[in-house]
Parts: sequence; C-alpha cells; structure tokens
Amino acid sequence: MDTVQTALWVVVLLVALAVVFDFMNGFHDAANSIATVVSTGVLRPGQAVVFAAFFNFIAIFVFHLSVAATIGKGIVEPGVVDTHVVFGALVGAITWNVITWYYGIPSSSSHALIGGIVGAVIAKAGASALIAKGILKTVAFIFVSPLLGFTLGSLMMVAVAWLFRRTRPSSVDKWFRRLQLLSAGAYSLGHGGNDAQKTIGIIWLLLIATGYTSATESSPPTWTIVVCYAAIGLGTMFGGWRIVKTMGQKITKLKPVGGFCAETGGAMTLFLATMLGIPVSTTHTITGAIVGVGSTQRASAVRWGVAGNIVWAWILTIPASAFVAAVAYWVSLQLY
Repeated sequence: MDTVQTALWVVVLLVALAVVFDFMNGFHDAANSIATVVSTGVLRPGQAVVFAAFFNFIAIFVFHLSVAATIGKGIVEPGVVDTHVVFGALVGAITWNVITWYYGIPSSSSHALIGGIVGAVIAKAGASALIAKGILKTVAFIFVSPLLGFTLGSLMMVAVAWLFRRTRPSSVDKWFRRLQLLSAGAYSLGHGGNDAQKTIGIIWLLLIATGYTSATESSPPTWTIVVCYAAIGLGTMFGGWRIVKTMGQKITKLKPVGGFCAETGGAMTLFLATMLGIPVSTTHTITGAIVGVGSTQRASAVRWGVAGNIVWAWILTIPASAFVAAVAYWVSLQLY
C-alpha cells in the first residue's frame, strides 16, 4: 500500500472514530434529554429516547453551523492540526466519556472533546498554538451555562407558581404533562443542534488538515453534517440509562411542572449558545436548570452533595481528557 493510500485510510479511520464519539455523545447525553420527562412519568423510557432522537436529528434543519465553525477554525491555529492531533483528541474525549458513563457521572462530552484537542495540540506544539479567544469563550461557558440554566429554570418556576396559584394541583399536573412534551422536544432540539456540531467541527478540522477540503470553505461537506446528526440521534435512541437516575431524581424530585420549567430554561440556554457559536455542555445546562427549579421550593429540596460531585466532574473533565489526549498523541506517533 503506497503512502497516499495509507494516508487516506488513516483519514477514513479517524472519521469513523469521530462518528463513534458522536454516537457516544448521544448515548452519554441521552440522559440530559430524557431524564426529566421520564422521571416525571410523562413518557416511558422507550418512548422518550425515540422522541428525543427525532428532535436531535431535525435540528439539522434549524441551526446554522456556528458551533462547528468554532471547533473547526476557532480553537487551534491553522497548520498545527494533523492526524495525530485528531487521534489524540478523540481518544482523550472517548476515554473520559466511557469512564464517566460507567460510574454514572453526568459529565460533559463537549468539554471532553475540547480538552482532548487542547491536550493533543499542547503535546505537539505547546500552548501558543491554541487560539485564546476560542478557548476562553468555551471555558467561560462552563460557568455561564449552568448559571443561566439555573436562573431561567428558577424564574420559570416562580412565574408558573404565580400564574397558577389559584389552580388546583391536579389541573396543573394535567396541563404540564402535556406541555412537558413541548419543553422536552425543545431541549432535545437544542441538544442535537449544539452537540452534533462539535463532531462536525472535529471532522472539518481533520479534512482541512489533510487537504480534503479547503480552509476557505464556509461550511464542511454535506455528508459530514448528515452523518453526525444521524449518529447523535442513534446514540440517543440507545440511551445512557446509568445517568438518567442521577439527573432525574437524585438531584431533586421533579413533577411535570418542574420538568417543564427545567427543560424550557435549559433549551433557552442551548439555543442562545448555539446561535452564538459557543460549544456548551448540555449536562451543565440541564443540571443548573434542575437545581434552579428545586431550589425555588426550598434549599433542602436539592441534594447538594450529589450536585457537588457533578461539579467536581465538570472541573476535572478538561484536564483529564487533555492528559489522556497528550498520551494518545504520543502513542499515535509510534503507531503510524
């Protein structure tokens, strides 16, 4: 096999690895999309994953590729990325996803991928090869997205409680069981729109680095967009059941009205971030919104110990995935 064929096969295998990451992203983050709607009893688990997967995929028709552009062109200086960097980034992200899924920890696939890119790039060329603006924007939203989710979720809960203060609880429950279908659909739409684009971005980065597409193109090839949205939808259909219980019931007990407020607050945050081209964590966002809803009842309604463990996972995600990515980058140099 000549050098050109070898290089092509490496690219094909890395694209396949990226699609596996995207599938795992949907699988891992399915809990974020369905936890509240399942835990409140509005949908059965099987119904919920199909419902969420559908909205994950149709996000392809709703959002511009702003997040993909940030990953593809806004994180690393042009010319630094090669197949070894992409391999390291993907291995770092996938490894962290598997570890946190196994232990049922709701961590961020998005920040695992960012951490993977950062670790592999630093291993190759040092921190100067990173684009500070893109990195800082992403890191800032580690804090902004849960706070925004918390604020919007709690404000929604307060507004709903005031509007329905004279309505019987049984009637409120009946109405919000229906309305939660809308909020769950909106959240899954935002999840697909933001998360699928991260994998589109890493594949775009790879194609630019290997010369299969031009850096001057305004968007990646159409096939990458379709494949990535399909992969995240399929991943969601298989679900991340270990994490559903943590997100749906361990943080705070939710009723349909609370689920609606949490999902609506989370969806608004995701829509805003996606329009701004910021890769955010759906995990961080929905956790903040759930905590916000729970805290409007009383502070003791939130299991702060569980929430604290989740925050520690958030803090560790980027450095842990970066470390694994740096090691994987070095290993790849020995392999090919």
